[in-house]
Amino acid sequence: MKTYINITCIGLLALMGLIACDDFVEEVEVVNPTAEESGEDFQPVQFVTGVYGRHTDFSYAFSFLGITEIISDNADKGSAPTDTGTDKNLLDGLTHNVSTPSVRSMWTQWYKTIGRAALAIEFTEEFEPIDNNLRARLIAECKFLRALNYFWLVRSFGDIPLQHINLIERAPVSEVYAYIEQDLTEAIADLPLKSEYAASDLGRATQGAAQALLAKVYLYQEKWQEAADMANNVINSGEYDLEPDYATVWRASTENGIESIFELQGRGEIVAHGIQQYSSTQGARGAGGFGWGFNTPSEDLLNAFNDEGDDIRRDATIIFAGEVLFDGRIIDPAVENPRYNEKAYSSANAGQGDGDKNIRILRFAEILLIRAEALNELTQSSDALAPLNRVRSRVNLPDVTTTDQSALRQAIWKERRLELAMEHDRWYDLLRQGRAAEVMTAHGKPFEVGKHELYPIPNDQLIQTPDMTQNPGW
Repeated sequence: MKTYINITCIGLLALMGLIACDDFVEEVEVVNPTAEESGEDFQPVQFVTGVYGRHTDFSYAFSFLGITEIISDNADKGSAPTDTGTDKNLLDGLTHNVSTPSVRSMWTQWYKTIGRAALAIEFTEEFEPIDNNLRARLIAECKFLRALNYFWLVRSFGDIPLQHINLIERAPVSEVYAYIEQDLTEAIADLPLKSEYAASDLGRATQGAAQALLAKVYLYQEKWQEAADMANNVINSGEYDLEPDYATVWRASTENGIESIFELQGRGEIVAHGIQQYSSTQGARGAGGFGWGFNTPSEDLLNAFNDEGDDIRRDATIIFAGEVLFDGRIIDPAVENPRYNEKAYSSANAGQGDGDKNIRILRFAEILLIRAEALNELTQSSDALAPLNRVRSRVNLPDVTTTDQSALRQAIWKERRLELAMEHDRWYDLLRQGRAAEVMTAHGKPFEVGKHELYPIPNDQLIQTPDMTQNPGW
């Protein structure tokens, strides 16, 4: 098995836990540890690795599923009818509230990661001696990770506090995006290309990752020209391409491969564990099963694949009861649910707590679709067809030929759903496209316009900081 960046340094993480706040609103005195104090001589690279380590938390195996996929039309709660999954039944039914644990968990997780990134940047800036090129790269990695976490926050909660400015006052969405753009622009200048990393550092943030995330940030703000141009930088870099076989994109053999732009690293052995239980929470449940059975692909998603004649992506996305998987594992017909998420499946992991699955966050196919969507919105519909059809060609679907802007927009949106299904973006796509109310209401879900576009600020946070405002409708 290949070895990638060691995503946990136990002594370091314990030490950072002492100097990082439990909740982001608490003031703390930051003290840079010394060898005498810690018993180890920590280097900046270990601090930065600790920021990556925040993304291996169990929150990404459960709470993250609830607020990105289970809430959408792509997925159902799954598991047994009597198993609420703490609150996944509420998210599935759009009846979540200010005390929903999954919402609180991700709010806390993302802010803790941002805080850890800030600590790592401060430590790295002041550390001596260190090669200045390495210093710049490590700081840039932290800026990328900070931007990624702020991006998750702003899409989920709207106006949010920027930690370095004010711990209570919520900055407007435009200011949050401006800060994200600044972090990513600065990161691009100092990050190496993917091909320039040593094998031992594969999985760290790259110039292409920062460009790809910035293209996506521009897309969500409808900065069409900037999104098209930044996506083109990634496409023309020569660093990435589509995997020839779509079905292999989520297998161990292609992790950090040609299509990978950024992944949360899940490879590791105890004590350097991977993402805790990401595969097991979504694994087949019941007789002959190997998991909890949550976040199951919906019948609506299945129908969307079938309506398009998209057998390749359907069968790479959905595990069916009674199926024989690519590695020979047989899914008993008597499992609890008719469908499971194949993109979360690990051939080597049959339900163990220490996961070994990378979560794909940015990949080349999405960058092609970002460029296609941006070009179409710029009324360059003919030019948008090439990147769109490049994605379709891989899965043997016929070219889209329409250059009618409205019709092509719908085709691109549909392509995003089928290509990126179960990859934690569907809910945010529906919101930014202005279709969430229509889609969810059609599925019998009580979407309230003016409320459900954003998650509530967690009630626990408002108890600590009563001057912080709540989102509308909550």
